Amino acid sequence: MKKKKEKKEKRRREGEERREEKEKEKEKEKEKEKEKEKEKEKEKEKEKEEEEEEEEEEEEEEEEEEEEERRYVAAEA
Repeated sequence: MKKKKEKKEKRRREGEERREEKEKEKEKEKEKEKEKEKEKEKEKEKEKEEEEEEEEEEEEEEEEEEEEERRYVAAEA
């Protein structure tokens, strides 16, 4: 009788340990997913900043070209 009870208790504990292990694994997976999302957000932000910088550079180039053209027209007159 006692052995049967001990065996049952042992199986119960092992089952609990397996459930806890699965929970830990799920938590780790959730954390990994969160990290991936953070990385994606960082990448998006970086791309956005790069695009803005490119736009600014293009605008500056256009302004410089317009200024050169004005100088050229003024020099001809």
